[in-house]
Amino acid sequence: MADKKGTYYITTPIYYPSSNLHIGHTYCTVMADAMARFKRLTGYDVRFLTGTDEHGQKIQTIAEEKGVSPQEYVDGVVAGIKDLWKTMEISYDDFIRTTEDRHVKRVQAIFNKMYEKGDIYKGEYEGLYCTPCESFWTESQLVDGCCPDCGRPVQKAKEEAYFFRLSRYEDQLIDLLENTDFLEPESRRNEMLGFIRQGLDDLCISRSTFDWGIPVPIDEKHVIYVWLDALTNYITALGYPDDPELFEKYWPVDVHLVGKEIVRFHSIIWPAMLMSLEIPLPKKVLGHGWLLLEGGKMSKSKGNVVDPVKLIDRYGIDALKYFLLREYTFGQDGVFTNEVMLKRMNYDLANDLGNLLSRTASMIEKYNGGIVPDATTEDDIDRDLKAIAVGAANKVEAQMDKFAFNMALEEIWIVIRRANKYIDEKCPWILARDEAKKAELDTCLHNLAEVLRIVSILIYPFMHTTSDKIRKQMGLWYADVVWEDAMEFEMMYQEQVKKGEAIFPRLDIEKELAELEEMQKAGSEPEEENIPLELKPEIEYDDFDKIDFRVGLIEKAEKHPKADKLLVFQVKMGTERRQIVSGVAEDFTPEEMVGQKVIVVANLKPRKLRGLESKGMLLFAENGKRCEIVTTTAPDGEAVN
Repeated sequence: MADKKGTYYITTPIYYPSSNLHIGHTYCTVMADAMARFKRLTGYDVRFLTGTDEHGQKIQTIAEEKGVSPQEYVDGVVAGIKDLWKTMEISYDDFIRTTEDRHVKRVQAIFNKMYEKGDIYKGEYEGLYCTPCESFWTESQLVDGCCPDCGRPVQKAKEEAYFFRLSRYEDQLIDLLENTDFLEPESRRNEMLGFIRQGLDDLCISRSTFDWGIPVPIDEKHVIYVWLDALTNYITALGYPDDPELFEKYWPVDVHLVGKEIVRFHSIIWPAMLMSLEIPLPKKVLGHGWLLLEGGKMSKSKGNVVDPVKLIDRYGIDALKYFLLREYTFGQDGVFTNEVMLKRMNYDLANDLGNLLSRTASMIEKYNGGIVPDATTEDDIDRDLKAIAVGAANKVEAQMDKFAFNMALEEIWIVIRRANKYIDEKCPWILARDEAKKAELDTCLHNLAEVLRIVSILIYPFMHTTSDKIRKQMGLWYADVVWEDAMEFEMMYQEQVKKGEAIFPRLDIEKELAELEEMQKAGSEPEEENIPLELKPEIEYDDFDKIDFRVGLIEKAEKHPKADKLLVFQVKMGTERRQIVSGVAEDFTPEEMVGQKVIVVANLKPRKLRGLESKGMLLFAENGKRCEIVTTTAPDGEAVN
């Protein structure tokens, strides 16, 4: 594993659970997840936070319309959000809900701190209020008489309220934005400076006309209004102020990743609150652009959203993640269309990556019995391929440090395209015809296997499931993904390659477009078809009869000292005890395997896995994403017929 480089704290916004999330929300979360995975892989102690902002008038109104309590309503929506993040394999470390006791009591403590400092006072608010955005506006801030954020009508409102002295921090905020890179991209920074220079009004931070919120600790007729409640989640989730262990470890946050529509709150209101609390400011606020549909911004209220679950069900999570990260430039708006998505999947994933894996695995099986051969020759073409492959990791890291996900992936695809060109230059099918060129053929196959090993590491933060599939086909299922290994070339030694199903089948774009359009019109997924399983080539009974199955008792199990995915078993079969190594550490602990009666392939040729001999194979069955052990009640050592 990589050496630890320190901590890295990254957050998404906490999403407002007024209804189900759409692909625009997943865009932000996929970016945060890719960065969190990348930083973990490159040696950082990562804390990745997401969550939900559950209070406010809008939630209370929706709940009343549905005849349920606000808590019941948000519980249902939040369960759906968590299911979506599970489906999308989002690797967050904490999910904060603003209705949780840990958050409520800490927000009240924060209110008291700011009040005691003199930064909160009681007054009366009269202004123009946008309910969907939960924001007050002045007449001059409106656009065509409507909310400048969402474009909806506003209403006059007047009520008693508590205020935060935002105006007190105006000069400090200008200095922060002018003289640091606190906010990026630069276009957002300039917008915010313009906003501050118009003059900052003090901020309304309580409401008394509804009660779905955190009570103001000194005046329970009021509830704390959205931004003091919502923005503080980034520190309450770390235990501030009463349980500071995580706060002292991970704060200040490295990156707040937010959509451009809430940059103002994160780059003006939030740092001012932190200045009031006298705690360090975030290192960076990054404002990303919107995913637009033809016709405007994706919006739940407009009903023009794209359901990510339907795309995942149809094309797989890694294809969707790749498209979102590869197609759009961070900070800029991007237009989403099904055609753009399908073309990216076909050209990059099916044609480039999928084809490289398929061709390489097929040729190693055909020309070398499925064993990765050694490289014993080298020419300029070989050297060029190697240089491009081992040089990619540093280039990827440089792009990731700039949040340039699309360019980081482009660096990886430069390697993939070079490897495909290498095949055309070397023509291994021609080399195979001449026994005198066997060494050159072996080198070609070896180099292609090495490139796929390196690619499987480079893509891991973006598409970890695809990485696992590549490594399994290339015989690397037992080896951990280590970032530094992408900078080395000669690391494969006679691995057993086994070609599998296409990792990204080629799509009929016209057909897919038509079916996606029908799905959108129908508002539901097509009926499930009876599609046969994709199986390996058929075998004869004579082939099967060669396998000697025996019943074994696992007497001891422990983790492999050099590979996190491997478990080392001591298995008794009759009077014989054997050591068998299996790559099931992600599905089973050593403790739960001891005492299990298992079926063993007893006459499998022994081989070494990361330095330890494995004499036989235990049978497991794949069930979705988890393996299940094949057990038996037969006596130890008995043959299985």
